[in-house]
Amino acid sequence: MDDQLTRPQRRRAVAALVAIVVAGVIAALGVLLVVAAVTEDAAIERYTGNANADVVSVSFSRTLVRFQTPDGAEHLPSVGVLYPEALEEGQVVRVEYDQRNPDLVRVAGRGAALTILPVSTAVLGVWVVAGGFLYWLRRQGPLNVRRLRPRRRIRL
Repeated sequence: MDDQLTRPQRRRAVAALVAIVVAGVIAALGVLLVVAAVTEDAAIERYTGNANADVVSVSFSRTLVRFQTPDGAEHLPSVGVLYPEALEEGQVVRVEYDQRNPDLVRVAGRGAALTILPVSTAVLGVWVVAGGFLYWLRRQGPLNVRRLRPRRRIRL
């Protein structure tokens, strides 16, 4: 049997491999996002400070809040507030922050559990699309992903 793949077979095998790798990377990034949210929440919960904050700016990428710590210092975290759903500019909200690092701030009462549903939905969607694509590729014949790199035979 010939170990060489035809050009269309090679293209389908490469496309299948790319789909699997992209879906896997996105799944790994989703897991890292949830782990990061849990880690940041743990840091805030270890040294929790509370304050009332003014919502300064709301945009797609971040929501900025301004608050004062008990020592009188005013903070405007440049990365924004964690879990900013449904906040509007000019609103006053209760926030919790890490007293060691006041730039790490979240809306009070919200936590990492809020990231699980959107991240898992996005990862599931990516795998559904990748699975559909792989099914479509597979209907055209075997994918032969393992034959992309022929095994070398050792000659003695």
